[in-house]
Amino acid sequence: MPDTITSRNNLSANTSSRYLSIKHAEALFQLAPDALSEPQRAHVAEVVARQLAIEQRVLASEEARRVTVSNEMVDAGVGEVMSRFTSEADFVCMLAKQGLTQAALRDALTREMTVDAVLDAVSANVPPVSKQDVEIFYRLHADRFHTPERRTARHILITINDDLAGSGRVAARARIDQIRAQCVRDPEQFAKQALRHSECPTAMQGGLLGPVTRGQLFPALDAALFAMGTGELSGVLESPMGFHILCCDHIRPAGRVPLAKVREKIRAQILATRRAHHQRQWLRSLIGTRQAKVD
Repeated sequence: MPDTITSRNNLSANTSSRYLSIKHAEALFQLAPDALSEPQRAHVAEVVARQLAIEQRVLASEEARRVTVSNEMVDAGVGEVMSRFTSEADFVCMLAKQGLTQAALRDALTREMTVDAVLDAVSANVPPVSKQDVEIFYRLHADRFHTPERRTARHILITINDDLAGSGRVAARARIDQIRAQCVRDPEQFAKQALRHSECPTAMQGGLLGPVTRGQLFPALDAALFAMGTGELSGVLESPMGFHILCCDHIRPAGRVPLAKVREKIRAQILATRRAHHQRQWLRSLIGTRQAKVD
């Protein structure tokens, strides 16, 4: 007999409820269930009840009879949960606090994986994504594949501190003016001047700010940088941090990501959307059928 576990409605909904409470408390609030406030606990309980109701319908379906979940899959699921804890003792302690055993966790994971497997099976035969589908998506959503202009810049910062001798506004301005004059005489010295004089942590990288887009820097720096040409040096600029000079190393113009680079990502996204839509339709029909039978 194959080493498999079949998940049916006879799995304890109470066990799954406890497991789902842990899962959704962490996902929604980054807390353990016993640390939730009353409104948070009520919200988690509502989410869990809704999920359990859907799972019950899925597991009672004809499609669920044809689905199995292997022990290896459940082992991997338990391992993934355990990996979130610093030690196995912490893991076991958490389960105990929530009224769960490792066997109960396996049952809950088996139930959850079976539901996922049913939904995967239900949507397995959605139409494949054609080359034309991908190209149409790329053209209709051109804004998603736009890359803004980026400029790679370096800067030198001299801070202003009127309470520190030699760092007042007048002295700081004199220092930045002198540094800029050095850079004007020999632009290749900018990185060395930054390392020697800049009062920003970027000094260790020769003042390198890296590639930036519009709006990432202080307004005065942003306006100056995006008006400069490659290799150009700015005038002295002031921000809340102090005085700066900028050097524009490289300009990458705005453009579009080539279709070849995103073709597979688009294909996967379209397929995932189709599968999710098919699953929702199946769930609606399943719920409608069950309600009709009750009526």
